[in-house]
Amino acid sequence: MRRLFLAFSLLCASAPVLWADATVFVYHRFNDTKHASTSVSNAKLRADFQYLKDNGYKVVRLSELANMLKEKRPVPPKTVALTIDDDYKSFYTNGLPIFKEFGYPFTLYVYVKATQKGYGDYMSWEEIKTSSRYGEIGLHSYDHPHLTYLDDESIRNDTRKAAEIFQKNLGFAPKSYAYPYGEFDSRVKTLITAEGFDFVCNQNAGAVAAFSDPYDIERIAVTDDTNIKTKLKTEALEVKKFEVEAQKNRVTKVTATLTDTSLRSVEVYVSGYGWERVKVNNAKVSYNTDKALKFDRNRVIIKAGNKIASKLIMKRKKNGQ
Repeated sequence: MRRLFLAFSLLCASAPVLWADATVFVYHRFNDTKHASTSVSNAKLRADFQYLKDNGYKVVRLSELANMLKEKRPVPPKTVALTIDDDYKSFYTNGLPIFKEFGYPFTLYVYVKATQKGYGDYMSWEEIKTSSRYGEIGLHSYDHPHLTYLDDESIRNDTRKAAEIFQKNLGFAPKSYAYPYGEFDSRVKTLITAEGFDFVCNQNAGAVAAFSDPYDIERIAVTDDTNIKTKLKTEALEVKKFEVEAQKNRVTKVTATLTDTSLRSVEVYVSGYGWERVKVNNAKVSYNTDKALKFDRNRVIIKAGNKIASKLIMKRKKNGQ
């Protein structure tokens, strides 16, 4: 019996550690009935946090998760990070007390112009300083512009102006950035990354794994209608290549090369059109279509089970921007 126990112990010790994907949630307003579509109630927030606690989820600082990605370290199972965009005052009055109650860290992204000019719905610099005792503070632009519609110099000017005012008022430089409206493209990503941030967040509804890009961190938006139990099941689909051809505000082709060579089919989604099953040949996805972009922000998603990879496609203005 003792030999059997020792053998079992050695087997457990030598078994590979199971790793999983992390989930990053993004909130905006808290218990704000005037803006219910972007708000989460106190009751919902507390219930969701209790679910995380009761089910063994570990809430970490987003910087800790970003460091895992930079170092290509496996992400421990049940890892969650929490972020807040726009520094609305409702976070300070309604959200922060619940974060403190559970001891959950967060990253708060500051819309600098709104705070600097004292817009009534936004936190003051003193309130942001107080919040920094319990979480990280990042940058959410100066003017909250639609970045893909700006030229390169305007993007740099907005970012640098925001960072300068941020540092002057808080005494430290912002280490991370979240795109206003979650909008970006490859050009915007290159420009923002060049400003020296440690990591950058989007707002695509996906998961984060060791292979994820720390300058393209996926986040899932939470409101009262969000079922986090379902969202926590989302995993990241690893792709070697993922391209979307969009001409004259129409999606014409989606191609991808998957790392999982066992997949025989995936589902492809274009905003406003639903899911379509597409065959996979030798780990390659090739989907020819002709779909007009229905929204300013459009997502193209490839899904295999709970695993997804997504791309944001912005509708272009008539002048080509």
